[in-house]
Amino acid sequence: MTAFAFNPCEIDQLKASVTNEMQKAFFAGGTRPAYKWHHYLEIYDRYLSIYRNKSLFFLEIGVSAGGSLELWRRYFGPDATIVGIDIDPACANRVDRPNIVRIGSQDDTEFLQKVVTEFGPPDIILDDGSHIGRHQQASFDTLFPLIKDGGLYIIEDLQTSYWPDWEGGYRRKGSGIEYVKQMIDDMHAWYHNRKTKTPARDEINAIHVYDSAVVIEKRRKPRPGFLEA
Repeated sequence: MTAFAFNPCEIDQLKASVTNEMQKAFFAGGTRPAYKWHHYLEIYDRYLSIYRNKSLFFLEIGVSAGGSLELWRRYFGPDATIVGIDIDPACANRVDRPNIVRIGSQDDTEFLQKVVTEFGPPDIILDDGSHIGRHQQASFDTLFPLIKDGGLYIIEDLQTSYWPDWEGGYRRKGSGIEYVKQMIDDMHAWYHNRKTKTPARDEINAIHVYDSAVVIEKRRKPRPGFLEA
């Protein structure tokens, strides 16, 4: 990804053009590094700003250096419950209270269910884990049905769906981006009546697709009905 990295001058320009609270939180920095594609910051603020300074449960898949959880603490405020999960036991030592880490795999259904049992249904889930399609799908299949009604599920770094080193490839079956396409078909199952694969597909209210990221809204909804006035 270094080919896409900004040079110091470009970073200074970005800092000088901050327009939202998510950008402010990111560029404020912390004790540990956080890594995000720059266009994610606007996406996050668009969907997550309504949650700031409220009591909520935010679950992030992928802890890495620990800076991302610090970023979310700066953004959401002191009343948020912020939990990260990671397969690497060393991540437990990269996060300070009040943030929390639980160690386990994102494709381990039993582990994921235990985390939700411990902290309750999440308001927001962000998958910044392995970036491998089968792992992204496993996490979504387990966790999306457990999110609160009205909650959000975000998957980052879907560009890896096109990269062989992440088990990806253009239109390769099983990649994260192909699973998102399946979700779109399944959300419209009212109209084609084919077999669906997406869990709780009747609770997908909207799918917002961006470069390398998708935001999925969960909301219970009735079968569509046509009106005439």
